Parts: sequence; C-alpha cells; structure tokens
Amino acid sequence: MPGDTLPVDLNAAQREAVKYLNGPCLVLAGAGSGKTRVITQKIAYLLRECGYSGRHIVALTFTNKAAKEMSERIRSLVDTRLARGLTVCTFHSLGVRFLREEAEQINLKPQFSIFDATDALAIIQELLATTDKARLRAVQQTISLWKNAMLGPDEAAQRALTPSDEEAARVYRSYEATLNAYQAVDFDDLVRLPVRLLEQNTAVRERWQQRVQYLLVDEYQDTNECQYRLVQLLTGDRAQFTAVGDDDQAIYAWRGATVENLAKLTTDYANLKLIKLEQNYRSVQRILSAANSVISHNPNLFNKRLWSEHGAGESIGVKAIDSDEAEAEWVGLSISGQRFDRRAEWRDFAVLYRSNQQARVLEQALRNLRIPYTVSGGQSFFDKAEIRDVLAYLRLLVNEADDPSFIRAVTTPRRGVGQGTLKTLGQFAATHGISLFEAVFQIGMTEQLAPRQLEPLETFGAFINRIQARAQKDGPDSSAEILDELISAIGYERHLYDTLDERQAQARWQNVLDLLAWLKRKAQEDSLTVIDLVQHVALVSMLERHDEADPDAVKLSTLHASKGLEYPHVFLVGVEEGLLPHMGREDDEQVLAADANMLAARVQEERRLMYVGITRAQRTLTLSWCKRRRRAREDVVREPSRFISEMGLASPVDASPDPQANYSPKERLSALKSLLQKT
Repeated sequence: MPGDTLPVDLNAAQREAVKYLNGPCLVLAGAGSGKTRVITQKIAYLLRECGYSGRHIVALTFTNKAAKEMSERIRSLVDTRLARGLTVCTFHSLGVRFLREEAEQINLKPQFSIFDATDALAIIQELLATTDKARLRAVQQTISLWKNAMLGPDEAAQRALTPSDEEAARVYRSYEATLNAYQAVDFDDLVRLPVRLLEQNTAVRERWQQRVQYLLVDEYQDTNECQYRLVQLLTGDRAQFTAVGDDDQAIYAWRGATVENLAKLTTDYANLKLIKLEQNYRSVQRILSAANSVISHNPNLFNKRLWSEHGAGESIGVKAIDSDEAEAEWVGLSISGQRFDRRAEWRDFAVLYRSNQQARVLEQALRNLRIPYTVSGGQSFFDKAEIRDVLAYLRLLVNEADDPSFIRAVTTPRRGVGQGTLKTLGQFAATHGISLFEAVFQIGMTEQLAPRQLEPLETFGAFINRIQARAQKDGPDSSAEILDELISAIGYERHLYDTLDERQAQARWQNVLDLLAWLKRKAQEDSLTVIDLVQHVALVSMLERHDEADPDAVKLSTLHASKGLEYPHVFLVGVEEGLLPHMGREDDEQVLAADANMLAARVQEERRLMYVGITRAQRTLTLSWCKRRRRAREDVVREPSRFISEMGLASPVDASPDPQANYSPKERLSALKSLLQKT
C-alpha cells in the first residue's frame, strides 16, 4: 500500500484527487483552486509512493509554458532519477513524438515537415487564387474544425450544406494532396494522424497503451473531439487517467473545443470518480461571489461554487464613461493613482478587453501618460519576416521536400532566382513527382533553364547540401558553430541593411541574434543537434513565443489570452451589450437572430468569458462601459452588459470613487503632473 507523504496544507478535496487511483478520475477545478498543484503532487505521488516508472507517466497540457511550469514543479518534488523518462508536454508535442516514431506506418518520412498556420494559409491561397484574407481564413478555420472532428475530405464534402462549406471541402481535398506531396503535416494533423493510426493499427495501439500506464490531462474543457479520442485510445480499457478541467472556463468553442467532453466522461466511464475543487486561493470573496452569480445564469453541467478565506475585500467598481477615449484615459489615470496609493508596481495591474480592436486607444492613453505596458496577443516573434526567413533555411536542412521553405530561402536574400525560373522549376518538379530542391539537380540535363538561371540554383543546392551533411554528421556540441556558419554564409545582415533603412535593419538583425542565442541555449541545455532544434522550434513557433520575460509593466490583454493568469488589480473595460457579450459581425448577428439555440450557445460562452475575466482578479476588480463607442468611424450608442446586473452587486452600479470626476481637462492634467512628481 502506498504511504502518505503529501503536504499537510493540501485541502481534503485536493488530497482525495491526488490519492485516487481506482480508475478514471475527473477533477472539476474552479478558477484559482490549485489544479496545477494537484496534477504535480499526483505525479510525485505516483513516482514516490505507487511504484510507477517515469517513462510510463504522461501529463498533457495546452501550452509549452504550462508544461514547463509543471516540469519545474515536479523536479522540486521528486528525485531526478525517479522522474527519468517522465513526459510532460502539449498534446501536439506528444503527437510529434508519436509521428516521428510511427512515420513509416502512415507513409511519412521520419523527417517530415510541420506546416504552421502561415504556411498552410499560403497553400490555401494558391488553391483558391484569391487575396481575400477573410475568405482564406474562413476556409482555413473550416478545414481545421473538420480535422479536429476527425472528418476527412470525403466526409466533409458530404456534410457541406452551404456554398462556403462546399468551397472549403473542395479546397480541403487538394490541400491534403498538397501536404502529402510535400511530406508535410499541419498543426491539426499532429493529433489527428496519431488518433487515426491508433484506431486502425492494433499493434501500435497496444504498444502505446503499454507505454502510457497513467495519463493526466490539464484544462480538459479545452479538448476537442480528436483530443478526447486520443485520451481514450492511449488509456484503453484500464482507463487509468486523471482529467482536470472547469466547465465554467470553456471559452474555445470557436476553435473546436467542446465543453461536452466533460459530460461525455460521465457517460463513457460508468466508474468515473468526480471530485470538485471549490476553495479558491486567489481572490477575495466579493470577486468570487460576483463570478458565482454570473455563471449561475448558465445551464450547469456540474454544480459548484467558489469560496475563499481571503476575506470580503473591496467593493467591485463599475464606471459608466462617455466614450472609449475617455474610458482609456480614465483607466490610465486610475492605475497611476492606485499604484501610488497602494504602493504597487505596474505589473500588479491588468486591463482586460473582449476584442483586440480595443487595444489601440488604450495603448495611446498609456503612452500619453508615460505608463509602461505590454500587450498579449500581438504579433508572435516567430511570425516576424526575418525570423521566418532564417527558419526557412533551417527547415530545408531537415526536409529537402519542404517546398515553401525552399522558395523562401532561395529568394531571400536575392540571388538571381526570379519567378520565371521558379515557375519552370515547379512545372518540372510536378511533372516528375519530385520536390523543388531535388529538381534543382535534375533540371540541368533538360536545357529547360538557361545557364544564367541554372547557376544560382545549383550554387544554392550545393550550399544547402554542404550544411545539411554537417548537421546530420555532427553532434549537439557543434550546433552553435553550424548556426553561425549558416547565417554568415547567407549574408543576411547585409541583406537587411541593403533593403531597409538603418533603424529597421538594426531592429530586425537584433531579432535574428535573439533567435540564434535562444537556439544555441536550447541546444546546450537539452543536448540538441541542429536537426533536433528545428523540430523543437516548429512546435514552439505554433504554441507561443520564446520570450517569457515579465517586465514591470501594465498588462493589456484580451480575455481569451488572460486565461490561466492572475493579477492583484484588474480593470475589465468595454463591458457593454454587443461587445461583451460579443455578437460578432453584422452577418453573424443576422444568423444568430434567426437561430435561438445558436444565440443561446453564443451568450453562454460569452458569459464563461466574463467569468474568466472576473476570476483573474485577486484583490480588486473594476468594470467600465461606454455610453458611446467609436465603430467604423461612427459613434454607436451602447448599453451596459447584462453581465453587470448578473454579478449581483449591492446596487445596479457600484461606482468606483473618482476624485477627478468633476475636473476640467486642465485640472486633470495638473493632478496627473502632481501625481507623477510624487512617484
């Protein structure tokens, strides 16, 4: 029998969740209830007390950041030797490991390419022959949803009911054929293909079920149908798993996640153990009471109410403001004042909003007030042109058949390879069923290209082969040297200064240096070859940027991006009908109005998003809404969100104290100057 070396400060529900091992377990973990602690303590318990080997335990998350945090906590709890072989990673990282091992079973080369969203969109654009970004993204999202629902091109075509769906189904078929030709997979395939192989191949399924003897899944409410199936197939009849989730924080239906996966567990597993974590360790009770009150207006899958021992806390403030510009200025002034009064730091404050479009006016106000800030959900580091340029070379080293990377690398910097040359090369490659890179070494015998066109191609091909041979031969110790040699030979720094003004060139070159420094550090820390590095960075670039610094700055964030985070003081802005709850574009609104069930589902998800926003706050929460908001160059009259009244505040509007409410603009500026002098 296992012993009990669990920390004494685990509450009764947490302790039960950690120790339960008699079959499938669903832990309903309310916001701030210590779910990560439960998962890490359970892994430590399995390793220390229950005789499980690290190589037989898998913990799945949705972000690299969560996986890293979990791994660090586990290392502090158990001896390194016990944790050897333990897998803590994202669903998609596990999918990559699976596919590298089982590539032959699904007719993939072990060094297949992973296409990110930008690469995939480029293929769709070529197939649709349009530059309409909205149309392209709509098709891309539809294909992604089909893949997450385990629907292939044939099934998608059968289910297509609208002209836009029929167009997406036609593109889907050609898109899949293109990926197969490129020996590539997209982000959704990293889970879909393992599921398909596990379903169809008994030997592979039994081998992986023997390997995964205990499975833990974080944020279970965010799983889609494909991920749910993966959990079932990996755990098999033994069903030794713990799923941790919160139905009240299910906010990703638009990307295929289904909150029904929590309810499905109760029907698919008759012996499921249900444990609720309701004690919140983050927020004061007033904030939790407001969150409980809002979410009670949704149909409840599972009845739970958050509570806290942190005391009642301050009243929740609600502020009605004339315009979005006035709202942004008021938020900035309030943060400046509270920072001084509370002796707080800038990083203690977060401003949350429903739509990225709200960020612009907030940023302008904070800049005017000289308040440092960071924005979540901006352009990813890996989406920057200079980063994609360098990574194209690295990806080509790993997979010569990666045609998009070949095209980007061979034309950046310019080396005399024009569109006419590429078109001829592409036609030759298609006719012979080979990659563009392979075509470089064969087209010379056909005289289809003039010598002046052929020479730069062959020079480029020889260069890639030379670096590739070294990358495949040398070990991790040579990774830094190979990277430096590659960048030097490309002449990328000179290319930047030749094509951009000095300031832009300097900024972009610094980004390249940051990328190289990060790659070298990863190679050294994890003993990765250049080939290993490229496979690692392909996933990181799709999941999150590598820079995880936490500067002393106010955080501006969408509600979606704020999930999983917490701040002492939160301003939730734009809490208005039409914005939160957000009803989408005008054509969406017409569809919703015609479908009562769809409208109800949309409002319920928006209510869960409001719940997420409220529960980010630890000590204080302030809401604001505008009487008029600028939309498409017009002032639109707004009304307070229904969610404000649903919070059950002491009065319809608990107005936050505003000592400057009756100040003129000149008096406000004077007060601000005085405040800045004090700080």
